[in-house]
Amino acid sequence: MSSENNNTVTKGRAIALLPIGIFLALFLGMGIVTGDFYKTPAIVCFLIALCVAFLQNPKVPFGEKLKIIAKGVGDENIITMCLIFLSAGAFSGTVSASGGVESTVNLGLSVLPAPFAVAGLFVIGCFISVSMGTSVGTVAALTPIAVEISNKTGFNLALCVGAVMCGAMFGDNLSMISDTTIAAVKTQGCNMKDKFKENFLIVLPAALLTVIIFFLLTRNGNFEVAEDLAYNFWKVVPYLFVLIGALIGINVFIVLIGGTVLSLIVGVATGAFPLSDVFVVMGDGVTGMYDITVISIIVACIVSLVKEYGGIQFVLNVIRKGIKGQRGAELGIAGLALVVDACTANNTVAIVMAGPIAKEISDENGVDPKRSASLLDIFSSVGQGMIPYGAQLLTAATLASLSPVDIMPYLFYPVLMAVSAFVFIMFRKRSGEA
Repeated sequence: MSSENNNTVTKGRAIALLPIGIFLALFLGMGIVTGDFYKTPAIVCFLIALCVAFLQNPKVPFGEKLKIIAKGVGDENIITMCLIFLSAGAFSGTVSASGGVESTVNLGLSVLPAPFAVAGLFVIGCFISVSMGTSVGTVAALTPIAVEISNKTGFNLALCVGAVMCGAMFGDNLSMISDTTIAAVKTQGCNMKDKFKENFLIVLPAALLTVIIFFLLTRNGNFEVAEDLAYNFWKVVPYLFVLIGALIGINVFIVLIGGTVLSLIVGVATGAFPLSDVFVVMGDGVTGMYDITVISIIVACIVSLVKEYGGIQFVLNVIRKGIKGQRGAELGIAGLALVVDACTANNTVAIVMAGPIAKEISDENGVDPKRSASLLDIFSSVGQGMIPYGAQLLTAATLASLSPVDIMPYLFYPVLMAVSAFVFIMFRKRSGEA
């Protein structure tokens, strides 16, 4: 890199952020025009943004730009993250095909005391989302049950669906196989076990308060689910294996591969699918992770060029003006994650985009990687759990025949999660403090 380019990167250039601006303009613009933020594939917008990045800075030869993005994509964290995405997809596909999702839901509902109907929906949603690693999957599995509970008890339908939404967002930023957790951990360079412990301590008060709120609002209710809640405990075992294995620190690849093998054994043994279909169900799960894997690669390309042109440095210079020490850095990371998620309507994409900037901020200000990963994940989930155009609220609203706005007043957990994290940032004692 020439001395002129070195000076540019040091000072930073706002124009270098044009590709990201183009992506946001296209994605948000099409969402506003069509009224559907998921009608325009994000990958198309990212590819257009990548083309813009290539057209910028003509002083850098095309061949040199290819080397820059190849180096960015070849980063150990990017490669590892993509491989974990695919491994998580294989596990998700096999455990779903074996009937693990249905058994897990029914197991939780079968032990749910009637007075805890809605509060129990939240708790079950927490367990399922942590086990499944997907908030949208949790919403899809539990919203029909929430509708039935509302019909049986007379409780406000939006309240019941809100409990499901809250539980789904709990696991979205805690699950070891959630793509948001994977992205946060790999972009910040920390261990999943350490991030989980840090993250859990931050959100636990919010979860407990949410249980209390739902219980107080619905403690006089009673219900009886008409459908058969049959479950097979063996089908729940793969989820427990992944959850416990990740918590005790077993390598994530070993955990996911082990969970996938267990799911295949259970699925074949219980007759959920024949032995000849084991590769089919694995393939279906892996295919489901293609979008986020390819998006991660393209975003790595864009970020590499934006960083080379001085865009990342420009953002850092702007954020630094409001940062004073670790506390300011953590507030900066939190705000960054929240804003980017609101713009992209996808918390995983938000983490992948904001991750490199958050890493720079945390390194410069001595923020522990597990803490920056937790804040990235928490505040992107706060945004994702509350925006009415996010996949989670849109899915819940569609299944319950409601408007997303109807559900929003009952999204206690995302709000409390933000409050808990803010209190954690402001008042937690740090190393070196008196």
